[in-house]
Amino acid sequence: MAVQKLYAGTTLRELRSRLGLTQKAFAAKLDVSLPYLNQMENNHRPVSAAVVLALAQEFGFDVTTLTTGDSERLVSDMREALADPVFASATPPLADLRLAASNAPALARAFLELHRAYRQSHERLASLDEALGREGATLRPSPWEEVRDFFHYCDNYIDAVDRAAEHFAAPGGQMRDPLLAATDALAARSITLRHDDDSDLRRYDPAARVLTISRRVAGATQTFQLLHQVALLTQDDLIEATLDLARFHTPEARDIAKIGLANYFAGAAQMPYRAFLQAARETRHDLEQLADRFGASIEQVAHRLSTLQRPGAKGIPFFFVRVDQAGTITKRHSATRLQFARFGGACPLWNVHQAFETPGRFLRQLAETPDGVRYLCLARDVSKSGGSFHAPVRRYAIGLGCEVQHAGELVYADDLDLTGRFEPIGISCRICERATCHQRSVPPLERRLKVTPDRRGILPYEIAG
Repeated sequence: MAVQKLYAGTTLRELRSRLGLTQKAFAAKLDVSLPYLNQMENNHRPVSAAVVLALAQEFGFDVTTLTTGDSERLVSDMREALADPVFASATPPLADLRLAASNAPALARAFLELHRAYRQSHERLASLDEALGREGATLRPSPWEEVRDFFHYCDNYIDAVDRAAEHFAAPGGQMRDPLLAATDALAARSITLRHDDDSDLRRYDPAARVLTISRRVAGATQTFQLLHQVALLTQDDLIEATLDLARFHTPEARDIAKIGLANYFAGAAQMPYRAFLQAARETRHDLEQLADRFGASIEQVAHRLSTLQRPGAKGIPFFFVRVDQAGTITKRHSATRLQFARFGGACPLWNVHQAFETPGRFLRQLAETPDGVRYLCLARDVSKSGGSFHAPVRRYAIGLGCEVQHAGELVYADDLDLTGRFEPIGISCRICERATCHQRSVPPLERRLKVTPDRRGILPYEIAG
């Protein structure tokens, strides 16, 4: 397999700007010529190994941040947006998209926001939504989408919040029981903790200073909800400062993001970064052992594994996704090259959909995406009881995976033939170029079709080469 060249002009320019260096001074410190630096900053030439080494030695720069993960996300998102029929006659080639993502990421994000506004207006018109007729209505992304993209482009890792949670749960590196740490924090603020059988998972009365947790949910969820409230009570300044930097468009988006950041703190306090990373390596990322060791659920552990992206101490790059029974993605994150569809469901050939059929079991799958990258994929159902006979059961399935080069570090790769057959999966039918997929729902965007009335194969059309 050919070695992928590293183009990181935007990152180099941002680093030089933060250091307050001119191009000439920066080139001298990297021991390269001024023209060569200029070419690298404009992505006309790839970053050489010597420059990568100089960045680490001269500036202590975490060179793992030079990877193309963010660019790949933008490329994937733009390809999906361009699958919209409105672009059918003017679709730029993949090379142009990669150039835009690496050279002009702000422009790429502006394009995605514009397409999202168009899509939203189109859906509102189609459903005769009266919102478009209201005075002052705007075509911005929904608050939920805006928050989802915030975490997506932060690589699902919020450093300040993560470190604050680690300091709370493991001051001085000595880990405390998270449940005890949470109850101590509440007691220090004269807050009374109660448990009842109410349907609300958590309810806080600031006037009476009473926090009520439902005993109908699992212990891991009770601990998580306690830590969530602790985050709101003890980390409000940090969370508000983070929200200020995000600059959300609406108060609703800010409120949703605040819940997301408190959830992030809760997960990071329940599974402190360094202790969790070490345990993950010791157990070879055995989700059940990690859940038992940290008093967490399988879903919480899987989600936490996907956030281990601290500069200088990164874990295995994982993707994580949760889907409902309709195949709709309700949570998604990828630190790998695999990206998920922004709209609609996931590829039906992916094992995450089969998890509903085999409750309580881990499903393993060796899969290959159209770009030739191979993955080890895990899937499992995570049904959640309502705590009583009449309460509804919430049914989800989670998917967790990494590129196959890391498979040896996972217990789930044992006994698998990593040189054997890999299931062909994709992201979205509109941008998947597989010509013979028996589960294809719509034609691929960038390929011409051939329709023969007197012949019918797997599909009612042929995809031209």
